[in-house]
Amino acid sequence: MTPASERERLSDGVSALGQSLCDRQFEQLETLLDELERWNRRVNLTAVRERESMLARHLLDSLAVRPYLKGRRVLDIGTGPGFPGLPLAVAEPECEFVLLDSSNKKIQFVDHAAALLGLQNVTAVRARSEDFAPGERFDTVIARAVAELAVLAEIAGHHVREDGVFVALKGRYPARELEQLSGHWGCTVAALSVPGLDEGSRHVVLMTPK
Repeated sequence: MTPASERERLSDGVSALGQSLCDRQFEQLETLLDELERWNRRVNLTAVRERESMLARHLLDSLAVRPYLKGRRVLDIGTGPGFPGLPLAVAEPECEFVLLDSSNKKIQFVDHAAALLGLQNVTAVRARSEDFAPGERFDTVIARAVAELAVLAEIAGHHVREDGVFVALKGRYPARELEQLSGHWGCTVAALSVPGLDEGSRHVVLMTPK
């Protein structure tokens, strides 16, 4: 795939999500893919190896939850090599993002990528969610493929402000997980249509404290 066709696919994907980005933001996302691909050759950061798959599964899948962000302070738990936090930080420069993961190599990559992309709105922290003590809760807490909903609520629910939202990215509709979730949370579920991924394969669960 040539750089021009990749930019076109990325641009088409962003448009299909009903979003828009400037040229600088597209350049940042492409640089992020470059670095992820480069690091992945020597450090195992993600099982997704094909660049075309990275574009859909990491960039577009991350941006798909952009409309569900609330407020200015966002915590991404179990961010791995920075998803969905890094693409969202590129798209929303006015928001402050804390990207949390217990893996040293993954947080090193997040720190490196944020500096390379000039993302002054990103703080990378190596810690487990249950041990993290920032001193202030967040408007949005987001998790992508980290754990079941009940576990997420237990290990990270305390990071959500009273009027905030916990955004959990899931695959297919998580009926069983919703049944097991504590009544302390109100829930709505929305299907996500992510270009390049199978229809119906992505859902977002919005959990709000009661």
